[in-house]
Amino acid sequence: MGALYSGPVTRAKPLPVLWLISDARNDAGLDLALARLPRGSGFIYRHYHLPGPQRLARFWALRQMAKARGHVMILADSALTAREWGADGIYGAPRALVPRRAGLIHLATAHDLAELGLAARLGADAALLSPVFPTRSHPGGAVLGAVRFRLLARQARLPVIALGGMTAKRARGLGWPRWAAIDGLS
Repeated sequence: MGALYSGPVTRAKPLPVLWLISDARNDAGLDLALARLPRGSGFIYRHYHLPGPQRLARFWALRQMAKARGHVMILADSALTAREWGADGIYGAPRALVPRRAGLIHLATAHDLAELGLAARLGADAALLSPVFPTRSHPGGAVLGAVRFRLLARQARLPVIALGGMTAKRARGLGWPRWAAIDGLS
C-alpha cells in the first residue's frame, strides 16, 4: 500500500493531501490560513495552550470556517471529545487512538519505523511522520532528512503525511504528495 496510497481507509473519500496544524504561535493567522488552503484540505486542531472553555470556543469558530471551505477537521483529543465537538477525527500517538471509533478519522504521530508499524497495526488511517526537516517546534532536534523520510514512508503500511519544517517548496523537493505544516502554511 505505501504512503502514496490515497484510497479510502474508513471513509468514502480519500484523505486530504495538505494539512494545516494549529499551534499557539500560528493562532492569530489561522483564519486567513484556512481561507487560503485549497478546498478539501485537512486541519488538525491542537491548541493545547488554551484552557478548556477557551479551547472549545476557538475550535467552534475555526470549525465553522473550515467546514465552509470543505476542510476535514481533526481534533487532538479523545474520540469522545471529538464526537462531542463535531470533529471528523482524532490525532495523537498511536496508542491514544485506541480503541478505534467508527466514523472518525484516526491520524497517528510517528517518528520511526516502529511507530509507523504500531499505527498501522492499531488501525490508524494515516501517520504524520516527523520531523522531516529542522523545525521551530523542536529547535536543534534530530531530523529524518529527505532520504530517511522516503525510506521509512515507503515501507509504511498506511498513508504517510510528511511533517516538520515543511513548506510547499520543501514538499516539491521531497517529492512527497501528502504533507502538513504549522508555520509553512500560516
